[in-house]
Amino acid sequence: MSTAHDIDSGIQENEDGKVFEDCRILVIGDVMLDRYWLGPTDHLSPEAPVPVVNVEDTQARPGGAANVAWNLAGLGAAVRLVGVVGDDPAARELTMLTDELGIDNDLIVDKRVTTTVKQRVISRNQQLIRLDFGTDPATLAAVTHDRVLERATLAMTEHRIDAVVCSDYAKGALAGVGKIIACARQNGILVVIDPKRADWTAYHGADVVTPNAAELAAASQADTSTDEGVVRAAEDMRRRHAIGALVVTRSQRGMTLIAKQDEIQHLPARAREVFDVTGAGDTVTALLAAGLARGEALATAAERANRGAGAVVGRLGTAVPSAAELMDPNTPDSGADRNEARLAWVQAEKAAGARIVFTNGCFDLLHAGHVDLLHRARALGDRLIVAVNDDASVARLKGAARPIQNAATRMAVLNALADVDCVLCFAEDTPAALIERIRPDVLVKGGDYQPDTVVGGESVRRHGGRVEILEHLPGFSTTMILNRLHNVDEAR
Repeated sequence: MSTAHDIDSGIQENEDGKVFEDCRILVIGDVMLDRYWLGPTDHLSPEAPVPVVNVEDTQARPGGAANVAWNLAGLGAAVRLVGVVGDDPAARELTMLTDELGIDNDLIVDKRVTTTVKQRVISRNQQLIRLDFGTDPATLAAVTHDRVLERATLAMTEHRIDAVVCSDYAKGALAGVGKIIACARQNGILVVIDPKRADWTAYHGADVVTPNAAELAAASQADTSTDEGVVRAAEDMRRRHAIGALVVTRSQRGMTLIAKQDEIQHLPARAREVFDVTGAGDTVTALLAAGLARGEALATAAERANRGAGAVVGRLGTAVPSAAELMDPNTPDSGADRNEARLAWVQAEKAAGARIVFTNGCFDLLHAGHVDLLHRARALGDRLIVAVNDDASVARLKGAARPIQNAATRMAVLNALADVDCVLCFAEDTPAALIERIRPDVLVKGGDYQPDTVVGGESVRRHGGRVEILEHLPGFSTTMILNRLHNVDEAR
Protein backbone atom coordinates (compact mmCIF):
# COMPACT_ATOMS: atom_id res chain seq x y z
CA MET A 1 0.00 0.00 0.00
CA SER A 2 1.48 3.31 -1.02
CA THR A 3 -0.28 6.65 -1.42
CA ALA A 4 0.67 10.27 -0.93
CA HIS A 5 -0.84 10.32 2.54
CA ASP A 6 0.42 7.04 3.97
CA ILE A 7 2.55 7.09 7.09
CA ASP A 8 6.16 7.80 6.18
CA SER A 9 8.41 4.83 6.79
CA GLY A 10 10.49 5.41 9.90
CA ILE A 11 10.95 8.52 11.98
CA GLN A 12 11.65 11.63 9.90
CA GLU A 13 14.39 14.00 10.93
CA ASN A 14 13.61 17.69 10.74
CA GLU A 15 16.02 19.04 8.13
CA ASP A 16 14.66 22.58 7.93
CA GLY A 17 16.31 24.12 10.96
CA LYS A 18 15.94 24.27 14.71
CA VAL A 19 13.16 26.58 15.79
CA PHE A 20 13.49 26.17 19.56
CA GLU A 21 17.16 25.42 20.16
CA ASP A 22 17.29 28.00 22.96
CA CYS A 23 14.52 26.30 24.99
CA ARG A 24 14.75 23.72 27.80
CA ILE A 25 11.43 21.99 28.38
CA LEU A 26 10.41 19.41 30.99
CA VAL A 27 7.61 17.12 29.75
CA ILE A 28 5.78 15.10 32.41
CA GLY A 29 2.87 12.78 31.79
CA ASP A 30 1.38 9.67 30.27
CA VAL A 31 3.90 8.23 27.83
CA MET A 32 2.81 5.58 25.37
CA LEU A 33 3.89 3.73 22.26
CA ASP A 34 1.84 4.25 19.09
CA ARG A 35 2.02 1.21 16.80
CA TYR A 36 0.70 1.01 13.26
CA TRP A 37 -0.04 -2.02 11.08
CA LEU A 38 -0.54 -1.00 7.47
CA GLY A 39 -1.62 -2.86 4.38
CA PRO A 40 -4.19 -3.17 1.59
CA THR A 41 -7.58 -4.77 1.91
CA ASP A 42 -9.73 -6.04 -0.95
CA HIS A 43 -12.26 -8.43 0.59
CA LEU A 44 -14.26 -9.23 3.71
CA SER A 45 -13.48 -12.11 6.02
CA PRO A 46 -15.61 -15.25 5.53
CA GLU A 47 -15.65 -15.54 9.32
CA ALA A 48 -17.30 -12.16 10.03
CA PRO A 49 -18.30 -9.03 8.10
CA VAL A 50 -14.93 -7.34 8.65
CA PRO A 51 -12.19 -6.38 6.16
CA VAL A 52 -9.11 -8.56 5.86
CA VAL A 53 -5.93 -6.45 5.97
CA ASN A 54 -2.76 -7.92 4.46
CA VAL A 55 -0.17 -6.29 6.72
CA GLU A 56 2.79 -5.10 4.64
CA ASP A 57 4.39 -2.64 7.05
CA THR A 58 4.62 -2.10 10.81
CA GLN A 59 5.74 1.12 12.43
CA ALA A 60 6.12 2.58 15.89
CA ARG A 61 6.09 6.19 17.09
CA PRO A 62 6.27 7.96 20.45
CA GLY A 63 2.77 8.73 21.73
CA GLY A 64 1.11 10.84 24.41
CA ALA A 65 3.63 12.79 26.48
CA ALA A 66 6.40 11.15 24.43
CA ASN A 67 4.88 12.68 21.28
CA VAL A 68 4.94 16.12 22.93
CA ALA A 69 8.63 15.54 23.67
CA TRP A 70 9.21 14.38 20.08
CA ASN A 71 7.64 17.55 18.66
CA LEU A 72 9.84 19.70 20.88
CA ALA A 73 13.06 17.78 20.25
CA GLY A 74 12.35 17.60 16.52
CA LEU A 75 12.33 21.39 16.40
CA GLY A 76 15.52 21.82 18.40
CA ALA A 77 14.44 22.15 22.05
CA ALA A 78 16.32 20.40 24.84
CA VAL A 79 13.74 18.04 26.33
CA ARG A 80 13.63 16.01 29.52
CA LEU A 81 10.83 13.41 29.68
CA VAL A 82 9.34 12.03 32.91
CA GLY A 83 6.79 9.23 32.69
CA VAL A 84 6.01 5.65 33.67
CA VAL A 85 6.59 2.46 31.68
CA GLY A 86 6.61 -1.24 32.47
CA ASP A 87 9.53 -3.64 32.31
CA ASP A 88 8.46 -4.97 28.92
CA PRO A 89 9.33 -4.95 25.18
CA ALA A 90 7.11 -1.93 24.49
CA ALA A 91 9.00 0.13 27.08
CA ARG A 92 12.32 -0.85 25.56
CA GLU A 93 11.09 0.06 22.08
CA LEU A 94 9.76 3.43 23.26
CA THR A 95 13.01 4.18 25.11
CA MET A 96 15.04 3.35 22.02
CA LEU A 97 12.88 5.63 19.85
CA THR A 98 13.06 8.58 22.23
CA ASP A 99 16.80 8.13 22.74
CA GLU A 100 17.31 8.22 18.96
CA LEU A 101 15.30 11.45 18.80
CA GLY A 102 17.61 13.15 21.30
CA ILE A 103 15.16 13.19 24.22
CA ASP A 104 16.67 13.02 27.71
CA ASN A 105 14.71 10.12 29.18
CA ASP A 106 13.89 10.09 32.88
CA LEU A 107 11.33 7.29 32.64
CA ILE A 108 10.29 5.30 35.69
CA VAL A 109 10.35 1.55 35.04
CA ASP A 110 8.00 -0.50 37.23
CA LYS A 111 7.44 -4.24 36.89
CA ARG A 112 3.88 -3.84 38.22
CA VAL A 113 2.99 -1.64 35.23
CA THR A 114 2.26 -2.52 31.61
CA THR A 115 3.46 0.12 29.14
CA THR A 116 0.55 1.89 27.45
CA VAL A 117 0.36 0.89 23.79
CA LYS A 118 -2.14 2.08 21.18
CA GLN A 119 -2.21 -0.36 18.26
CA ARG A 120 -3.83 0.93 15.06
CA VAL A 121 -4.70 -1.04 11.92
CA ILE A 122 -4.74 1.18 8.82
CA SER A 123 -5.73 0.45 5.24
CA ARG A 124 -6.43 2.82 2.35
CA ASN A 125 -5.67 5.80 4.56
CA GLN A 126 -8.37 4.75 7.01
CA GLN A 127 -7.99 3.62 10.60
CA LEU A 128 -10.05 0.43 10.88
CA ILE A 129 -9.56 -0.35 14.56
CA ARG A 130 -7.50 0.68 17.58
CA LEU A 131 -6.44 -1.72 20.31
CA ASP A 132 -5.30 -0.28 23.66
CA PHE A 133 -3.04 -2.01 26.18
CA GLY A 134 -1.94 -0.76 29.58
CA THR A 135 -2.40 -0.70 33.33
CA ASP A 136 -5.53 0.58 35.04
CA PRO A 137 -4.94 4.32 35.81
CA ALA A 138 -5.75 3.96 39.51
CA THR A 139 -3.23 1.14 39.88
CA LEU A 140 -0.53 3.02 37.97
CA ALA A 141 -1.08 6.14 40.08
CA ALA A 142 -0.97 4.19 43.34
CA VAL A 143 2.34 2.46 42.63
CA THR A 144 4.22 5.38 40.99
CA HIS A 145 2.74 8.62 42.42
CA ASP A 146 5.63 9.46 44.76
CA ARG A 147 8.37 8.64 42.23
CA VAL A 148 6.82 10.82 39.50
CA LEU A 149 6.71 13.75 41.94
CA GLU A 150 10.30 13.09 43.02
CA ARG A 151 11.60 13.00 39.43
CA ALA A 152 9.64 16.11 38.47
CA THR A 153 10.80 18.06 41.51
CA LEU A 154 14.45 17.12 40.99
CA ALA A 155 14.29 18.16 37.35
CA MET A 156 12.84 21.57 38.23
CA THR A 157 15.23 22.26 41.11
CA GLU A 158 18.47 20.84 39.72
CA HIS A 159 18.24 21.80 36.02
CA ARG A 160 17.52 24.98 34.11
CA ILE A 161 13.94 24.55 32.92
CA ASP A 162 12.11 27.21 30.88
CA ALA A 163 8.71 25.53 30.85
CA VAL A 164 6.93 22.44 32.16
CA VAL A 165 4.39 20.61 30.01
CA CYS A 166 1.98 18.26 31.79
CA SER A 167 0.53 15.91 29.19
CA ASP A 168 -2.44 14.39 30.97
CA TYR A 169 -4.08 11.46 29.18
CA ALA A 170 -5.75 10.35 32.43
CA LYS A 171 -3.62 7.16 32.51
CA GLY A 172 -2.37 7.77 36.07
CA ALA A 173 1.09 9.33 35.73
CA LEU A 174 -0.17 12.82 36.64
CA ALA A 175 -2.08 11.91 39.79
CA GLY A 176 0.06 14.51 41.60
CA VAL A 177 -0.20 17.26 38.96
CA GLY A 178 -1.33 19.83 41.54
CA LYS A 179 1.95 19.45 43.45
CA ILE A 180 3.91 19.64 40.17
CA ILE A 181 2.22 22.96 39.36
CA ALA A 182 2.98 24.27 42.87
CA CYS A 183 6.66 23.29 42.56
CA ALA A 184 6.92 24.98 39.17
CA ARG A 185 5.39 28.19 40.51
CA GLN A 186 7.82 28.18 43.45
CA ASN A 187 10.67 27.98 40.96
CA GLY A 188 9.25 30.59 38.59
CA ILE A 189 8.67 28.08 35.78
CA LEU A 190 5.85 28.38 33.24
CA VAL A 191 3.33 25.48 33.30
CA VAL A 192 1.26 24.36 30.29
CA ILE A 193 -1.38 21.65 30.80
CA ASP A 194 -2.94 19.44 28.13
CA PRO A 195 -6.03 18.17 30.03
CA LYS A 196 -8.08 15.01 29.68
CA ARG A 197 -9.85 14.78 33.04
CA ALA A 198 -13.19 16.52 33.57
CA ASP A 199 -12.31 17.79 37.06
CA TRP A 200 -9.85 20.67 36.70
CA THR A 201 -9.33 21.19 40.43
CA ALA A 202 -5.85 19.68 40.14
CA TYR A 203 -4.91 22.21 37.42
CA HIS A 204 -5.43 25.19 39.75
CA GLY A 205 -2.84 27.91 39.15
CA ALA A 206 -1.54 26.65 35.79
CA ASP A 207 -0.33 29.30 33.37
CA VAL A 208 -1.99 27.85 30.26
CA VAL A 209 -4.45 24.99 29.71
CA THR A 210 -5.08 23.66 26.20
CA PRO A 211 -8.38 21.72 26.03
CA ASN A 212 -10.28 20.90 22.89
CA ALA A 213 -13.91 22.06 22.72
CA ALA A 214 -15.27 18.70 23.92
CA GLU A 215 -12.89 18.62 26.92
CA LEU A 216 -13.87 22.18 27.83
CA ALA A 217 -17.56 21.24 27.60
CA ALA A 218 -17.06 18.22 29.86
CA ALA A 219 -15.12 20.24 32.44
CA SER A 220 -17.43 23.27 32.48
CA GLN A 221 -20.74 21.45 31.86
CA ALA A 222 -21.49 24.15 29.29
CA ASP A 223 -22.29 24.36 25.58
CA THR A 224 -19.12 25.02 23.54
CA SER A 225 -20.63 24.73 20.06
CA THR A 226 -20.43 28.48 19.35
CA ASP A 227 -17.79 31.21 19.71
CA GLU A 228 -19.78 32.79 22.50
CA GLY A 229 -20.24 29.47 24.31
CA VAL A 230 -16.52 28.71 24.15
CA VAL A 231 -15.62 32.14 25.51
CA ARG A 232 -18.13 31.93 28.38
CA ALA A 233 -17.05 28.42 29.37
CA ALA A 234 -13.35 29.22 29.11
CA GLU A 235 -13.61 32.44 31.09
CA ASP A 236 -15.60 30.65 33.80
CA MET A 237 -12.96 27.89 34.08
CA ARG A 238 -10.13 30.41 33.97
CA ARG A 239 -11.53 32.37 36.90
CA ARG A 240 -12.67 29.34 38.87
CA HIS A 241 -9.25 27.64 38.78
CA ALA A 242 -6.94 30.71 38.67
CA ILE A 243 -5.62 29.73 35.23
CA GLY A 244 -3.64 32.35 33.35
CA ALA A 245 -5.01 31.58 29.88
CA LEU A 246 -6.86 28.95 27.88
CA VAL A 247 -6.15 27.98 24.29
CA VAL A 248 -9.14 25.98 23.06
CA THR A 249 -8.64 23.86 19.94
CA ARG A 250 -11.84 23.58 17.89
CA SER A 251 -11.09 21.31 14.92
CA GLN A 252 -12.26 22.97 11.67
CA ARG A 253 -13.10 26.15 13.61
CA GLY A 254 -9.48 26.73 14.54
CA MET A 255 -8.50 28.00 18.00
CA THR A 256 -9.83 30.43 20.57
CA LEU A 257 -7.50 32.24 23.01
CA ILE A 258 -8.86 33.54 26.30
CA ALA A 259 -6.33 35.28 28.55
CA LYS A 260 -8.69 37.77 30.23
CA GLN A 261 -12.24 38.80 29.56
CA ASP A 262 -10.98 41.56 27.28
CA GLU A 263 -8.23 39.45 25.67
CA ILE A 264 -10.07 37.08 23.33
CA GLN A 265 -8.91 36.00 19.91
CA HIS A 266 -10.26 33.50 17.38
CA LEU A 267 -7.71 31.93 15.00
CA PRO A 268 -9.01 30.23 11.84
CA ALA A 269 -8.02 26.62 11.13
CA ARG A 270 -4.88 26.22 9.01
CA ALA A 271 -5.37 22.66 7.73
CA ARG A 272 -5.87 22.07 3.99
CA GLU A 273 -7.30 18.59 4.50
CA VAL A 274 -7.68 16.47 7.62
CA PHE A 275 -6.48 12.89 7.28
CA ASP A 276 -5.74 12.04 10.91
CA VAL A 277 -6.06 14.12 14.08
CA THR A 278 -3.84 11.72 16.05
CA GLY A 279 -1.35 13.76 18.07
CA ALA A 280 -2.48 17.19 16.83
CA GLY A 281 -3.20 18.30 20.40
CA ASP A 282 0.31 17.20 21.40
CA THR A 283 1.74 19.39 18.65
CA VAL A 284 -0.31 22.40 19.78
CA THR A 285 0.78 21.99 23.41
CA ALA A 286 4.44 21.53 22.49
CA LEU A 287 4.65 24.55 20.18
CA LEU A 288 2.68 26.76 22.53
CA ALA A 289 4.90 25.90 25.50
CA ALA A 290 8.13 26.44 23.58
CA GLY A 291 6.98 29.78 22.16
CA LEU A 292 5.91 31.07 25.57
CA ALA A 293 9.11 29.75 27.15
CA ARG A 294 11.19 32.04 25.00
CA GLY A 295 9.07 35.08 25.76
CA GLU A 296 6.65 35.21 22.84
CA ALA A 297 3.20 36.71 23.23
CA LEU A 298 0.40 34.16 23.65
CA ALA A 299 -1.15 35.10 20.29
CA THR A 300 2.18 34.68 18.49
CA ALA A 301 2.89 31.27 20.03
CA ALA A 302 -0.70 30.15 19.41
CA GLU A 303 -0.61 31.15 15.75
CA ARG A 304 2.52 29.04 15.23
CA ALA A 305 0.89 26.15 17.10
CA ASN A 306 -2.15 26.55 14.85
CA ARG A 307 0.04 26.24 11.74
CA GLY A 308 1.76 23.20 13.24
CA ALA A 309 -1.55 21.47 13.95
CA GLY A 310 -2.70 22.24 10.42
CA ALA A 311 0.41 20.51 9.07
CA VAL A 312 0.26 17.32 11.15
CA VAL A 313 -3.45 16.59 10.62
CA GLY A 314 -2.67 16.34 6.91
CA ARG A 315 -0.63 13.18 7.60
CA LEU A 316 -1.49 9.79 8.95
CA GLY A 317 -0.14 9.06 12.41
CA THR A 318 1.70 11.23 14.90
CA ALA A 319 4.14 13.62 13.24
CA VAL A 320 6.36 16.66 13.76
CA PRO A 321 5.86 19.75 11.56
CA SER A 322 8.89 21.14 9.76
CA ALA A 323 10.29 24.59 10.46
CA ALA A 324 9.09 25.74 7.01
CA GLU A 325 5.54 24.62 7.82
CA LEU A 326 5.63 26.68 11.02
CA MET A 327 6.75 29.85 9.28
CA ASP A 328 4.30 32.66 8.66
CA PRO A 329 4.93 33.31 4.95
CA ASN A 330 4.03 36.98 5.36
CA THR A 331 6.16 37.85 8.39
CA PRO A 332 8.18 40.97 7.55
CA ASP A 333 11.90 40.45 7.20
CA SER A 334 14.58 41.70 4.88
CA GLY A 335 15.59 41.43 1.25
CA ALA A 336 16.62 38.10 -0.18
CA ASP A 337 16.16 36.37 3.17
CA ARG A 338 12.47 37.19 3.02
CA ASN A 339 12.02 35.57 -0.38
CA GLU A 340 14.08 32.52 0.56
CA ALA A 341 12.09 31.91 3.73
CA ARG A 342 8.81 32.29 1.88
CA LEU A 343 9.97 30.06 -0.94
CA ALA A 344 10.83 27.41 1.66
CA TRP A 345 7.26 27.71 2.96
CA VAL A 346 5.83 27.33 -0.55
CA GLN A 347 7.96 24.25 -1.21
CA ALA A 348 6.86 22.71 2.11
CA GLU A 349 3.21 23.32 1.21
CA LYS A 350 3.74 21.78 -2.22
CA ALA A 351 5.54 18.75 -0.76
CA ALA A 352 2.64 18.24 1.65
CA GLY A 353 0.21 17.98 -1.29
CA ALA A 354 -1.11 21.54 -1.67
CA ARG A 355 -2.12 22.61 -5.17
CA ILE A 356 -0.11 25.79 -5.86
CA VAL A 357 -1.54 28.65 -7.95
CA PHE A 358 0.83 31.41 -9.11
CA THR A 359 0.21 34.83 -10.58
CA ASN A 360 2.25 38.01 -10.86
CA GLY A 361 2.09 41.71 -11.60
CA CYS A 362 3.00 45.20 -10.43
CA PHE A 363 -0.16 45.74 -8.36
CA ASP A 364 0.76 49.40 -8.06
CA LEU A 365 -2.72 50.56 -7.09
CA LEU A 366 -4.85 47.64 -5.91
CA HIS A 367 -8.36 47.93 -7.35
CA ALA A 368 -11.52 45.84 -7.77
CA GLY A 369 -10.18 44.23 -10.94
CA HIS A 370 -7.15 42.90 -9.06
CA VAL A 371 -9.28 41.64 -6.16
CA ASP A 372 -11.67 39.84 -8.54
CA LEU A 373 -8.77 38.21 -10.43
CA LEU A 374 -7.07 37.05 -7.23
CA HIS A 375 -10.31 35.65 -5.84
CA ARG A 376 -10.93 33.58 -8.97
CA ALA A 377 -7.29 32.46 -9.09
CA ARG A 378 -7.43 31.26 -5.46
CA ALA A 379 -10.42 29.04 -6.34
CA LEU A 380 -8.18 27.07 -8.74
CA GLY A 381 -6.04 25.53 -5.97
CA ASP A 382 -5.10 25.33 -2.30
CA ARG A 383 -2.51 28.11 -2.04
CA LEU A 384 -2.28 31.35 -4.04
CA ILE A 385 1.22 32.77 -4.49
CA VAL A 386 1.49 36.33 -5.82
CA ALA A 387 4.80 37.61 -7.20
CA VAL A 388 5.33 41.39 -7.32
CA ASN A 389 7.84 43.33 -9.44
CA ASP A 390 10.33 45.27 -7.34
CA ASP A 391 10.50 49.06 -7.72
CA ALA A 392 13.30 49.10 -10.27
CA SER A 393 11.62 46.58 -12.56
CA VAL A 394 8.30 48.49 -12.36
CA ALA A 395 10.12 51.64 -13.46
CA ARG A 396 11.68 49.80 -16.40
CA LEU A 397 8.30 48.44 -17.47
CA LYS A 398 6.04 51.42 -16.72
CA GLY A 399 8.29 54.47 -16.84
CA ALA A 400 10.19 56.64 -14.41
CA ALA A 401 7.01 57.94 -12.73
CA ARG A 402 6.13 54.47 -11.50
CA PRO A 403 5.64 52.79 -9.12
CA ILE A 404 3.28 55.00 -7.19
CA GLN A 405 3.79 52.82 -4.10
CA ASN A 406 7.00 51.05 -3.15
CA ALA A 407 7.31 47.25 -3.11
CA ALA A 408 6.95 46.91 0.66
CA THR A 409 3.65 48.81 0.60
CA ARG A 410 2.30 46.87 -2.38
CA MET A 411 3.20 43.57 -0.71
CA ALA A 412 1.59 44.60 2.59
CA VAL A 413 -1.69 45.44 0.83
CA LEU A 414 -1.71 42.08 -0.99
CA ASN A 415 -0.86 40.25 2.23
CA ALA A 416 -4.02 41.68 3.79
CA LEU A 417 -6.25 39.87 1.27
CA ALA A 418 -7.81 36.63 2.52
CA ASP A 419 -7.33 34.96 -0.88
CA VAL A 420 -3.55 35.53 -0.91
CA ASP A 421 -1.40 33.00 0.95
CA CYS A 422 2.09 34.27 0.15
CA VAL A 423 3.62 37.32 -1.57
CA LEU A 424 7.05 37.21 -3.21
CA CYS A 425 9.11 39.95 -4.83
CA PHE A 426 11.31 39.63 -7.93
CA ALA A 427 13.86 42.01 -9.44
CA GLU A 428 13.95 40.69 -13.02
CA ASP A 429 11.66 41.99 -15.76
CA THR A 430 9.78 38.68 -15.76
CA PRO A 431 9.09 36.04 -13.09
CA ALA A 432 10.41 33.21 -15.31
CA ALA A 433 13.14 32.12 -12.88
CA LEU A 434 10.73 32.22 -9.93
CA ILE A 435 8.18 30.12 -11.81
CA GLU A 436 10.80 27.54 -12.74
CA ARG A 437 11.80 27.30 -9.09
CA ILE A 438 8.29 27.01 -7.69
CA ARG A 439 6.82 24.84 -10.48
CA PRO A 440 3.24 25.81 -9.70
CA ASP A 441 0.32 23.56 -10.60
CA VAL A 442 -1.57 26.48 -12.14
CA LEU A 443 -0.14 29.67 -13.67
CA VAL A 444 -2.72 32.45 -13.91
CA LYS A 445 -2.66 35.58 -16.07
CA GLY A 446 -5.41 38.12 -16.56
CA GLY A 447 -6.39 39.74 -19.85
CA ASP A 448 -6.20 38.72 -23.49
CA TYR A 449 -3.00 36.64 -23.37
CA GLN A 450 -2.72 33.39 -25.29
CA PRO A 451 -1.65 30.46 -23.06
CA ASP A 452 1.39 29.70 -25.23
CA THR A 453 2.71 33.28 -24.92
CA VAL A 454 2.57 33.59 -21.11
CA VAL A 455 6.01 33.94 -19.51
CA GLY A 456 6.77 30.74 -17.62
CA GLY A 457 3.96 28.82 -19.29
CA GLU A 458 6.26 26.38 -21.04
CA SER A 459 8.02 25.61 -17.75
CA VAL A 460 4.72 25.02 -15.95
CA ARG A 461 3.44 22.68 -18.65
CA ARG A 462 6.73 20.81 -18.74
CA HIS A 463 6.34 20.01 -15.06
CA GLY A 464 2.74 18.85 -15.41
CA GLY A 465 0.90 22.10 -14.65
CA ARG A 466 -1.41 24.26 -16.73
CA VAL A 467 -1.88 27.92 -17.71
CA GLU A 468 -5.20 29.65 -17.04
CA ILE A 469 -6.21 32.96 -18.64
CA LEU A 470 -8.84 34.85 -16.64
CA GLU A 471 -10.72 37.79 -18.12
CA HIS A 472 -10.26 41.15 -16.43
CA LEU A 473 -13.20 42.77 -14.70
CA PRO A 474 -14.29 45.43 -17.22
CA GLY A 475 -13.68 49.09 -16.42
CA PHE A 476 -10.74 48.72 -14.05
CA SER A 477 -7.03 49.32 -14.61
CA THR A 478 -4.26 51.17 -12.81
CA THR A 479 -3.56 53.36 -15.86
CA MET A 480 -7.25 54.33 -16.07
CA ILE A 481 -7.33 55.29 -12.38
CA LEU A 482 -4.14 57.37 -12.71
CA ASN A 483 -5.56 59.15 -15.78
CA ARG A 484 -8.73 60.02 -13.88
CA LEU A 485 -6.70 61.41 -10.99
CA HIS A 486 -4.64 63.45 -13.48
CA ASN A 487 -7.82 64.87 -15.05
CA VAL A 488 -9.18 65.77 -11.60
CA ASP A 489 -5.96 67.63 -10.78
CA GLU A 490 -6.11 69.52 -14.10
CA ALA A 491 -9.73 70.46 -13.51
CA ARG A 492 -8.75 72.06 -10.24
